[in-house]
Amino acid sequence: MSRPVIGVTSYAERARWAAWDMPASVVPQRYLDKVLGAGATPVILPAVPDIAGVLARLDGLLLVGGGDLDPMRYGAIPHPKNNRVNLVRDDAEMALIEEALQQRLPILGICRGLQLLNVALGGTLHQHVPDVVGHERHSGGDGVFTRHDVHLNPRCVLSRALTRTTLEVSSLHHQAIDRLGTGLTPCAWSDDGLIEAVELEGHPFTVGVQWHPEADEEVGVFTALVAAAAAPLPAM
Repeated sequence: MSRPVIGVTSYAERARWAAWDMPASVVPQRYLDKVLGAGATPVILPAVPDIAGVLARLDGLLLVGGGDLDPMRYGAIPHPKNNRVNLVRDDAEMALIEEALQQRLPILGICRGLQLLNVALGGTLHQHVPDVVGHERHSGGDGVFTRHDVHLNPRCVLSRALTRTTLEVSSLHHQAIDRLGTGLTPCAWSDDGLIEAVELEGHPFTVGVQWHPEADEEVGVFTALVAAAAAPLPAM
């Protein structure tokens, strides 16, 4: 049996390598390594118009981390701490989510990916978590992960995939879910009450996590995505 093929979204950033310094589509290698290690083949998806059309050739979708979403998408005034908003990337990834949901493809959203799922389904975000929880323990800043526990709902797909109800995770975010999107069920929380994971009711596999499992040794989230991508789609 051939390996499932997972589309992996990418950062649209200016990057430097060798003699070059120019706009590029880049993905941290750790995301690709986790998909490979879980038994699938990753394909990088650039933030370009009509990219959602490629999903007909793929078996699943991984939405990776990155900058903040444009708050206008959920009817909010931009917070002064918003950073690295990229309207082109927002457009491309929203289109990918819409098409993947329509095709009932398995979806895993990580950090920004969780936030995208929530907003795509009509939810809203806390634009700056320290304003809500009174501390900055969810984000170390400057590319440094913090560590904290999350508590999993044992009835959710995520808890069964990880075979536990408490997990120490790597965290690097300053935004989080506020109002849940339509059909989403909260599946994990931090000690301060932030929603740390969700899944979509009535969908074969749509899971979002606020932490960064690609930075940890735990592979259960990726294994679950690949298993769902390898399984026949259930009847509508």
